[in-house]
Amino acid sequence: MLRRLVTALGLLYACGAAMGVAQTTSTTGQTEPAKPAAPVKNDYSKGDNWLCRPGRQDACSVDLSTTVISADGKLKHEAWAANPKAPIDCFYVYPTVSNDPGGNSDMIPGVEEKGVVAAQFARFGSQCRLYAPIYRQITLTALRAFIAGNPIPADRALAYHDVVDAWNYYLEHDNQGRGVVLIGHSQGSGVLTELIKNEIDGKPVQSRIVSALLLGTSLAVPKGKDVGGAFQHVPLCHAATATGCVITYASFRANVPPPANSRFGKVQGEGMISGCTNPAALGGGSGALHAYMGSRGSRIVANAEAEPKPWVTPPQPIETPYVSLPGMLTAECVADEHGSYLAVTVHPDPAGHRANDIVGDVVVNGQVMPDWGLHLIDVNLAMGNLVDIVHQEAKAYHSTTAKK
Repeated sequence: MLRRLVTALGLLYACGAAMGVAQTTSTTGQTEPAKPAAPVKNDYSKGDNWLCRPGRQDACSVDLSTTVISADGKLKHEAWAANPKAPIDCFYVYPTVSNDPGGNSDMIPGVEEKGVVAAQFARFGSQCRLYAPIYRQITLTALRAFIAGNPIPADRALAYHDVVDAWNYYLEHDNQGRGVVLIGHSQGSGVLTELIKNEIDGKPVQSRIVSALLLGTSLAVPKGKDVGGAFQHVPLCHAATATGCVITYASFRANVPPPANSRFGKVQGEGMISGCTNPAALGGGSGALHAYMGSRGSRIVANAEAEPKPWVTPPQPIETPYVSLPGMLTAECVADEHGSYLAVTVHPDPAGHRANDIVGDVVVNGQVMPDWGLHLIDVNLAMGNLVDIVHQEAKAYHSTTAKK
């Protein structure tokens, strides 16, 4: 029973599906959906409706300093700074994190929205101007109610149209012809997939898309091809110098591949597979992950993962919010009977003084749930790789546009 419920949670967390519609009884005695009043549109000219915008102190103005921990346990401090003159923009849609009481979140960000922006998005500020709208997403409260068998009204279309409105405001008032990277995770990736399909794919604005990072999702592509599934004109990326393309994956431990009931790494449709592009080796094969892990765990969803063990032996205090673990993690895209996914291998050093494993698996009542894989840390695992790719993409984008 527990596995079935958490599997449902994984599905809904991934795609932000609507969970229940309020019901009324008509004069004919037939039960039919209630028709609530149309929600008021958000005004994205108001700064309060954005978590991050350039030129101000906000949710992206956080400490991203990192302790680099070598295999022998030596610690090195790594500073970080945003680039106020970044040549491109990044537009981010965050995953399911809201603990608001309704089926859709309100427009007042809590610690969870601010926390996930710090963990998944702020570091891109070294390469681009940062835009992160608040949107009325499907909440964790709605997911928990669904799992308990008492669904509450939740509106996926509301979340999508909020992001469309924010995107259109950004294009009209902020973009000014600049290249832009779209970044999302989980529900955020699902929303951006719809945005690209409906508003960008094959349209003139596609020329401004440097790339799309659709992480922690299952993006349909025809087997053996890079385009033709979810998108008709936006292919998968196979080089850091390629632009106008998509980087996408769902991560699992290499020794714990997606189980039969996994909701990640698998898609519906004859001849379709879930796209996987390895940010550690876009050209194919295995590569080293440049992870930035939360020094005290990901904290993307409270109480959903194990507490990290001491990062070094004997234990030493880690004062920075993030740690980097050179040489510990590699990844490779795998397509087999289990699905199509990013297989992450941990390389322990029993003779060393650094921790020999990471946390990030979903844990419920002390039990690891393999159907989630490493979903909570999809972004953290490859953060350094993704930032480096965006840097190279920006140069390639400007080189290409300068020739036109």
